[in-house]
Amino acid sequence: MDVLDDYLACVRAHGAVFCRTVSTPPWGLRFIEPAPLALTVMLHGDGWVVPAEGDPVALQQGEIVLIRSTQPYTVADHPTSTPQILVDGDDHCTTTSDPASPRRNWRITGRTSSPEGYQSGDDSDLLVTAGYRIGSDLSLPLLDTLPQVTVVPRDPSLVPLLDLIADETIGDKPGQQVVLDRLLDLLLVRSLRAWFDQAGSVPPLGYRALSDPLLGHVLRRLHEEPSHPWTVASLATEAGLSRTTFARRFTSMVGRPPLTYLTHWRMALAADRLRQPGATIAAVAKEVGYNDAFTFSSAFKRTRGISPSAHRGATP
Repeated sequence: MDVLDDYLACVRAHGAVFCRTVSTPPWGLRFIEPAPLALTVMLHGDGWVVPAEGDPVALQQGEIVLIRSTQPYTVADHPTSTPQILVDGDDHCTTTSDPASPRRNWRITGRTSSPEGYQSGDDSDLLVTAGYRIGSDLSLPLLDTLPQVTVVPRDPSLVPLLDLIADETIGDKPGQQVVLDRLLDLLLVRSLRAWFDQAGSVPPLGYRALSDPLLGHVLRRLHEEPSHPWTVASLATEAGLSRTTFARRFTSMVGRPPLTYLTHWRMALAADRLRQPGATIAAVAKEVGYNDAFTFSSAFKRTRGISPSAHRGATP
């Protein structure tokens, strides 16, 4: 496990929507209750993302857009196009258009919408979009680093994956939704990698240090065994460096001193565990490397500004 593994462990695509327009626009989808994170890709043709705030964002064929918004937004062939499909928070599509209109003749099945009579090879726009459920607060540091709308440029290495997704949208196949969701999980990870590797992006703490052959190993060990009684000396040994050199290098590349980074990660894990039914403070303390609940509670409140019991009580 590493930083990105842990941040994405509870992020899953659910109910991917794939929508094809008849060859002549206009077309549009309105996401009424969007997921905390969504991914949209034009597999054929171009489109626009119209967020609740800010300017419309052009989306060219093969580009991927990551959208972070709790407010409704639209994906359409043009910023001024009227949405014909409404996607709600219960994984359903409904149409707002006249079923007799040849330009708006959509077939609605769950969250799958496409024009009647579509055949592979039609010169139609092909859009795939997925909302991602966030099953844990551990993912929040990653989400917080993303802009409201993130455009990931076309990447030739992703063409085979995009082709698989496009092929899966043709017809109704057994297990189609599951296959699409898993392919879009993979596309999300690849998209995040591509975005964080760009100059000017702000990845989560520790992400860029993963590429360092010495610090990357240490970070993976911290995430694999957060409860281990790590010290600066033991971590420096893992890295094959002196304590001073290791501490300086870690702080410079990660953004926090080694044990401060470890404490924050332990408290993030603890905050997540405390939300689980039946979890006790003593058990969670031991799980993240503390021998007694008092020391753990002090560290938790110092790091997160709230006591473990208050945090647990505030959990919905």
